[in-house]
Amino acid sequence: MEKIILASGSPRRKELLIQAGIPFEVLVSDADEKTTETDPAKTVMELALRKARAAARQLAKDAVILGADTVVALDGSILGKPTGEEDAARMLRTLSGKSHQVYTGVALVRKKGQQQTEKVFFEKTDVEMYAISEEEIAAYIATGEPMDKAGAYGIQGKAAIFVRGIRGDYNTVVGLPAARVYQELKAF
Repeated sequence: MEKIILASGSPRRKELLIQAGIPFEVLVSDADEKTTETDPAKTVMELALRKARAAARQLAKDAVILGADTVVALDGSILGKPTGEEDAARMLRTLSGKSHQVYTGVALVRKKGQQQTEKVFFEKTDVEMYAISEEEIAAYIATGEPMDKAGAYGIQGKAAIFVRGIRGDYNTVVGLPAARVYQELKAF
């Protein structure tokens, strides 16, 4: 298999690749993550590709670069990472007792000499939350966990107690649909 470069510093994405048995190196991308796109699927694919391309530009050697991006969407509106504790509380109140979607976009960029080949896709998983009380929201925010997570929660962490159920790939919610990535890498 070709050398895989993960264009992300996300510990969750690293863990998922290790769990899947995919050998990789990390090269954190310097990509601009601002976008005017409002469609969640298009947003994650655009940002994943931007990250992978930026890492490819930084790389002198041939490799397959993997970029990824995850957003939470409720009724088609994207909830990014919270800007502070108040924003995290607002997001958690918004998600409380409702179903929402988590989109993870993945871009694979094969760099071979001056040639580049690209493959971009996304996965979507529906997540249903229990009602979350104000006390629970405050206690969860006090842990600091929601501050670097899309939608202000980490399904693999302390927020697991708020999740009633999911339809789709759990790993998509964590930040990387590992099984699909593996299959796409084989085909790529």
